[in-house]
Order: sequence, then C-alpha cells, then structure tokens
Amino acid sequence: MRSFLTSLGIIIGVASVIIMVTLGQGATQKVREQISSLGTNLLLLRPGIGFRGHGGAREAEIPFKMEDVEAIKREVPGLEAVAPMSAVTAQVIYGNKNRPSSVTGTTNDFLAARDWDLEKGREFTEGEIRAGAAVCIIGTTIVSDLFGGDDPIGKIIRVKKVPFEVIGVLKSKGESSFGGDQDDVILVPMRTFQRRLSGNTDVGRIFISVSEGYEINKAKKDIEILVGERRRTQDREGYEFEVRDLREISSALSESTKTLTSLLGAVAAVSLLVGGIGIMNIMLVSVTERTKEIGTRMAIGATERDVLLQFLIEAIVLASFGGIVGIVLACLGSYWLSKTMMVPFVMSPGIILLALGFSCGIGIAFGFFPARKAARMNPIEALRHE
Repeated sequence: MRSFLTSLGIIIGVASVIIMVTLGQGATQKVREQISSLGTNLLLLRPGIGFRGHGGAREAEIPFKMEDVEAIKREVPGLEAVAPMSAVTAQVIYGNKNRPSSVTGTTNDFLAARDWDLEKGREFTEGEIRAGAAVCIIGTTIVSDLFGGDDPIGKIIRVKKVPFEVIGVLKSKGESSFGGDQDDVILVPMRTFQRRLSGNTDVGRIFISVSEGYEINKAKKDIEILVGERRRTQDREGYEFEVRDLREISSALSESTKTLTSLLGAVAAVSLLVGGIGIMNIMLVSVTERTKEIGTRMAIGATERDVLLQFLIEAIVLASFGGIVGIVLACLGSYWLSKTMMVPFVMSPGIILLALGFSCGIGIAFGFFPARKAARMNPIEALRHE
C-alpha cells in the first residue's frame, strides 16, 4: 500500500502531462481543420484596418462596390474565384416555424472560394444572378430546424417577408474556429440581396481564391496595389482596407494553442516533481526501517555498490510502475475527454516515451540520495541499530 501511494504522485503527474499535451494537440489540429474548411489559398479583402481606438472599436468603414469585384477579376492574374459578400441577420419563416439566421448575398464564386459543395440541388444560374431572382441556397442547420425530414428543394421560405425559393442545400461544414455555426446560413444572389434585403449596393467583404500553383503572396500584393489605387482617390477616413491571408490566421491560432499546450504541460509536470519528492521521502523512511538488513548484508560481503543498486532499483521500479499506470490512465482519459470536448484524438508516441523516460529519471534522481545514504552506512553501527 505504501509503495502504491508512493507511485501515486508519479501516476498523476504522468497522466496529467500526457492528457494536457494530447488535448492541446487535438485542439491545434481542430483549429487547422476549421481554418482549412473556410477554403484553400483564400484571401479575405475587407474595408478598415482592424480594431483600434477607445474600447477596441473599429474605425468607420467605407464598403466596396461590385465595380471593385469586377476590377479584381479583370486585372489581377492567377485568381480562381472572386466572391463578393454582404450579410444580415434576419428572421426566416417556413410554415409555422421561424428562426433568426444569417443571410448572405453573394455569387457562385463564393462556393468555389470557400471550397463548399452542394449536398443537393443546384447553384444560381446567370439569369438569376443578373435579374436578382428570389432564390436561395440553405445550410443544413436551416434544413433541420425548418424542414425536419422534408426535402426543402422547391419549397418557399420567407426572409424579411420576401419569399425565396430553395434551389440547393450546402454540405455541412460544422463549427468555425471562432465558434460560429457555418451551416446556419442562407445564400442569395448579390443583386437580390442589395435590392430586397439591404437596400444599398454595398459589398461588405470579398473572398478571393488563388489558383493552385500561383504564388499567393504575389496575388495579395497585386490586389493591394489595385484596390489601393481605386480607393486612394478618396481622401477621407474609412477608405483603408486590408487583405488577410487565412494561412496567417491559421498559423497564429496554431501557435497560440501550441503555446497554451506547452504551458499546461509545464504546469502538469510540477506534479511529477512532487511525485519524485514523495519517492525520496518514502525511500529515506525505508532506509531507516531496514538499517539492520543493510548492516547484515554488508557484514556478509555486500559492497557499497550492491546496496546502492538495491535501493536505486527499488526507486526506479516504483517510478516506472507509476509511469506505466499513468500512461494507461492517460490514454483512456485522453480518449474520453477528446470525445467529450469534440476535438480530434491525437496521441503522440513521442510524449508517451518522454513521460516514461521522465518517470524513470525521477526514480534515479530522487532515489539516489536515499540509496547513497544506505550504501555509506557503517555495518557495525547498522547492526547495533534498534
């Protein structure tokens, strides 16, 4: 029982380190997957220059126009898709069911830029886009909340009292890296959105997909030069803009989760140190209790090296036992927590080997002092010990 309690510190320490690192790696992978779900080789063009000023408020923004979208398509080489986007939150009604949802005005290029396929139905036709037809493509969250098990294709929903025919359903993308439900969306033609929902000709964001094999940094620079020239004629605040490479966002978020993982792993590793101190204390007690045994062994020929190895091996066995049990518990705990927290289960063999090696090292480091104390006993004094 005492040996088990001694190893308990190592068990908790090893399990804590492995679980923290495993969950951190799973969170990092989830962030990467969610960023990649936004689209490949994707640039985001938006007005303004980020958050600044009192309270983190954004400066006043002057939105883009469809002329800017057409200019980018026409004058910047190496682009696969250029998708304008404006969005509002509106009440969506079907039959006796209703819910608030995000309604996005855009074109078919939005699906190409976001690498988003249709589960059923079709895209907008050129005639529908030019005429501003009242048609829409909806996400799976809208389907489940409004239609249940019914097929939504051909059905009519009302958005801000405007009737829209459902012509397509998007494949599910799940939760975004910022916590939003990507499937809670309704896509309508941009002209329809401007005429019947927003009442203006503004374009809030522009998604730009760079062709495979084309240098994304060059495309980004070309866009910055072109849009800068188009907006430089306006000498007022709010005409600033920025082009964001979503790879940079992915890298920044991944580095943040890695740093947090390292921090949590370091905090958990403190319990390993505590476990090592526990082993040292118990071994010191053991040396005191077994003083006569040590004296007897040395009296019949055991050397200092023999006694040193005896107690050192005991300490290593205790630590290794704790490490192995901790690894088993960590694997089970990591798997369960990964499913509970809905992050990928990413078990790294390297961290398992590191934890096992570290636990053995703890046994050597904290077992050496009690073992040396035992080895250096005077046999005569040890035999006299009561």
